[in-house]
Amino acid sequence: MAACFAGEPNLPEVNAPWMKGEKLTFSLGWGFITAGTATLEVKPIAGGKTEFLTHATGNKTINRIYPVNDTVYTRVRNKGLMTEVFRKRLHEGTFHNTSVIRFDRKGEKAWLSDTVFTDMKARKVKRSADTAVAIQGMEHSIMSAFYYVRTMPLTVGDTSRFSAVSGKKRYELKVLVHGKETVESVLGKVPCIKVEPVLDGDGIFVSKGRIFIWLTDDDRRIPVLMECEIALGSIKAKLLKAK
Repeated sequence: MAACFAGEPNLPEVNAPWMKGEKLTFSLGWGFITAGTATLEVKPIAGGKTEFLTHATGNKTINRIYPVNDTVYTRVRNKGLMTEVFRKRLHEGTFHNTSVIRFDRKGEKAWLSDTVFTDMKARKVKRSADTAVAIQGMEHSIMSAFYYVRTMPLTVGDTSRFSAVSGKKRYELKVLVHGKETVESVLGKVPCIKVEPVLDGDGIFVSKGRIFIWLTDDDRRIPVLMECEIALGSIKAKLLKAK
């Protein structure tokens, strides 16, 4: 199938309810500690395209010890949620990184520009790299992959597969549908589908451990809970608000 879609893929337009606009706010916690908040926002724009915006920051206590201010921007075509540009800015403690991936589906390349700074204010560069990744036309970015999962049928026991580009590589991503559970949330007790994204290679959603996502079992597929396993327990993102 990849060969059939080489170049510009002609895919059906995604008409999920959240494509009209959505803003989700999450609390970020480690054990009993509330570490910060994160937002996921969907903004329709002209030309049959949509923007996905993500922002995560620590709370006042955490930011005094280890400042965190991360943003991710993605622009997609509504047909198939194919990414045109993915931009990431990470500010975590003394680590500062900017990364941009531009998808050239006709040229079958994803162009990556990645820079790490030693001093962000003075714009002192520690290392910088420009890389081209060969693609076949149907690859997603991190954020479009997340939203694409929300459009899937998600039948319990099934495994779905598609491709994505993260960093300097192209990956094959599997989505495992583990089962249905009822989750207590700000939306009340809601029936959910528990899924797990797994990569054949390094992480796209996480760098280590496993990640589980509980999506509402309806056409909205709202992520009410996300849990990432780490060496010292797990980090949880719990839904606080949904607009």
